[in-house]
Amino acid sequence: MDHTFQVDLRGVVDLLSHHLYGSPRVYVRELLQNAVDAITARRRDEPDAPALVRIEPPDSTGDGTLRVHDTGIGLTEAQVHELLATIGRSSKRDELGFSRHEFLGQFGIGLLSCFLVADEIQVLTRHGDNPTVRWTGYADGRYAVTVAPPEAARAEPGTTVTLVPRRDADQWFTTPTVTDLARLFGALLPVTVRVGDVVTTTGEPPWPTTPGAPLDRAALIRYARETLGVDPFDVLPLSVPEAGLTGVAVILPTPVNPAARAGHRVYLKRMLLTENADGLLPEWAFFAHCVVDATELRPTASREALYEDTLLTATREALGDQVRGWLVRLARHDPHRLAEFLQVHHLGVKALALHDDEMLRLVDRWWPMDTNVGTLTLAEFRERYGVVRYAASLDEFRQLAAVAAAQDLAVVNAGYTYDSELIERLPVVDRSVLIERLEPSDLTTRFDALDPPVELALRQFLAAAQRAVERSGCEVVIRAYDPVSLPALYLVSRSAAFNDQLAASRDRADELWGGVLDALAATAPPDRPQLVLNHRNPLVRRVTMLSDPELVGLAIEALYGQALLLGHHPIRAADAALLNDSFLGLLGRAVPGRE
Repeated sequence: MDHTFQVDLRGVVDLLSHHLYGSPRVYVRELLQNAVDAITARRRDEPDAPALVRIEPPDSTGDGTLRVHDTGIGLTEAQVHELLATIGRSSKRDELGFSRHEFLGQFGIGLLSCFLVADEIQVLTRHGDNPTVRWTGYADGRYAVTVAPPEAARAEPGTTVTLVPRRDADQWFTTPTVTDLARLFGALLPVTVRVGDVVTTTGEPPWPTTPGAPLDRAALIRYARETLGVDPFDVLPLSVPEAGLTGVAVILPTPVNPAARAGHRVYLKRMLLTENADGLLPEWAFFAHCVVDATELRPTASREALYEDTLLTATREALGDQVRGWLVRLARHDPHRLAEFLQVHHLGVKALALHDDEMLRLVDRWWPMDTNVGTLTLAEFRERYGVVRYAASLDEFRQLAAVAAAQDLAVVNAGYTYDSELIERLPVVDRSVLIERLEPSDLTTRFDALDPPVELALRQFLAAAQRAVERSGCEVVIRAYDPVSLPALYLVSRSAAFNDQLAASRDRADELWGGVLDALAATAPPDRPQLVLNHRNPLVRRVTMLSDPELVGLAIEALYGQALLLGHHPIRAADAALLNDSFLGLLGRAVPGRE
């Protein structure tokens, strides 16, 4: 035996009106939407019918209610029952012609949003020559339908919606608030909207709405200033015909956080859907803020966001292509302007270049990168030095820069966001490009080894030096290299850096994770950082000739500390203690005497 679901109308109304919508302010949008749909329906058969929505705030009605009048098609009594009192059934709406493509929404559902601010809604509506019908709905789910008495009947076709404000919602019914909301949601509507004596509609959008139409750049810049509160770097017209979309992308004038998703201003059939639409542009285009109007994109049930479907995906890709095309045109026709843009929004362009060959070529040619021979683009670097040698982290570059330059090695600093990935992608788009990642440990292969007799004579010194820094976990070696002014260099390979991080994590871990890290450490390659002393440096040669083991230890500790500081390495607690001991020890030797 089949049974019928029992529905608590009060609960359904509460769910739809209080939990479907993000803010009570949407009640104005839904009232405007229903009014515009009714006018659209009437003008379909009567093209010369008036197109006016008139809103009377409570302080002008005299009885504390808000009234919205429209010159739309109105409803018969049967349609009132079908459209205003039936929730969730769309077939009858289709039969009555109110879910056609040209309408903004569907009658009835949007009206429930008014229960966010009102406990009672009254609708007076007249269709053609039919009598005026009065529908009264209550927040508890009750409603009544009657023929309006003569004194309340409408003289012309159309609808009047009256809201009786709730006691806690008075702030949503003040004239300034209603005026601002009507202007916010309905400024671009193709009908006249008037709140009291103020017309809140402005007419056509400021961007081209037909292909090939001229672009009024000054008007768009003025619109961006007034609407978005920014003085744009540039404005870019947008068009996606399959989505019925036109609009403008405002290129922001200041850097923004790439992780922050840009909110876009989206209109559907000239009615504002949301000021913070997500996912309209690809993630990499965070430097652009869109204002668009579309006819084919679908809204969510609350009409406060876009529905994610294949059309929205295709639209997002098309808009991304148009933003990318703007960047390519800048590169070809206005390189100076492109350089200005890259100084502000290079992260977005580099993020796109990770997946887009055209953008990678743009970055290769135009983005200046830090190197140990000055600031150069990757294209300039290849032209001068052939192989693109790069340090993959900022710490590695700091270790390598000066010493590599002294060995006639040009090195790119690829330690900033996306740089190393972009360099590694270059051979994908151009097979002639040669790249090489340069590690600190690679430099030792380019240093000169000492003559065997000299190295043999220094064995005792090296043993003493190793004992001095043994607790720091590094290995002391001595080589001859340039620049002569550099006495020591602290080099950390990738595997050594990994072992250091592993040890630091082990010290902070609990017993369970400590065991896991111990097992991982057992499989790690046994590599240690190196303190490379420069035998060409006069100070180092004098240190090697010291006969006092204690003084040798203090000198090596001081050279170790200086190498850490010059290489911008982190100073651990053990390193700080060693630096302190060497400083005080050397100072004590320099100031002899008794207390």
